[in-house]
Amino acid sequence: MATGTRITRPEMIQAHRVRDQADTSDIERLADLLDTRFVIPGTNWRFGLDSIIGLVPGIGDLITTGLGAYIIYRARELGAPLLLIARMVGNLAVDGVVGAIPLVGDVFDFAFRSNAKNVRLLLRHIEKQRGGGQR
Repeated sequence: MATGTRITRPEMIQAHRVRDQADTSDIERLADLLDTRFVIPGTNWRFGLDSIIGLVPGIGDLITTGLGAYIIYRARELGAPLLLIARMVGNLAVDGVVGAIPLVGDVFDFAFRSNAKNVRLLLRHIEKQRGGGQR
């Protein structure tokens, strides 16, 4: 039997909150970089490297889809259920397929933001798991 101080439920909840924030910070930064890092001056229009790299014919959308797949990989590591993973894969697939269409895909990449959507889905799931999703 181990001896030591007993951890209370509020302390445990706070520890989980800190762990979850640390566990998702890398993908939150990646989604921001890919989807919303830059602003068109004089507007509120945001875009990221997904829109820029996607301009490179053929390989651009393949690269950004690979980067988006890392977000899904991390979600799986964090215990996201298969239904959530499937939804995230669907978002990324739509972005990759439509994004590969010349011109139309570039405009689509600017607006769809699959990586930000996927991170939001994961964060909502984590919040629900902690019991914070109830109103």
